Amino acid sequence: MNLVIDASVLIKFFIPEILSEKAEELSARVAEGDLRLLAPDLIFAEVGNIIWKKHRMKELIRSEAEEIVDAIVSVPIEVETSKALLPLAVDMGLAYGITVYDALYVSLAKIHEYVLVTADRKLVEIMGKTDFKKYVAWLGDFIR
Repeated sequence: MNLVIDASVLIKFFIPEILSEKAEELSARVAEGDLRLLAPDLIFAEVGNIIWKKHRMKELIRSEAEEIVDAIVSVPIEVETSKALLPLAVDMGLAYGITVYDALYVSLAKIHEYVLVTADRKLVEIMGKTDFKKYVAWLGDFIR
């Protein structure tokens, strides 16, 4: 199975948060070869920013942040450039009031006919009212 994941899911592979246990199940399936992950290239900037913010808020010490970065870059994620996704993402953002960042993930899922798994419930709710609803799933519902 092939999935698009966003930063809200990838960070949970390594930092305990709400739904981390679901993300760990997803990660285990990737390690077993049951799942193939895809993401736009901005995923690394987004998770890097999450790590930076957690360090600034004293939730992570520097060595923990560095270990998490090393682990993240070793996750087998096929990355696609955002450039080709931008026209659809901007269109989607304007039409549905979501950020272009979020729309890049949804656009990637649409183009490949995959499902985006996200921990962003608001994004799932917004996209659930659109023609793109089949391309977005909430992490809490996805893994059983």
